[in-house]
Amino acid sequence: MAHRFEIRKNKAGEFVAYFCYNSETMFWTEGYSSKASAKSAIESLKKNGPGAEVVDTTTD
Repeated sequence: MAHRFEIRKNKAGEFVAYFCYNSETMFWTEGYSSKASAKSAIESLKKNGPGAEVVDTTTD
């Protein structure tokens, strides 16, 4: 599958959840002090993301 979530540690030693498509990082979360919190963020995105509203704040 081309889409995936990855949990990595940042330079501060925090756990960060990344959403990747093929080899490109599309977005990432804030840093969390525990891996469980990063996993929880992923579950929240999976649950709430499909129905999320799209807001365009551009003036074009």
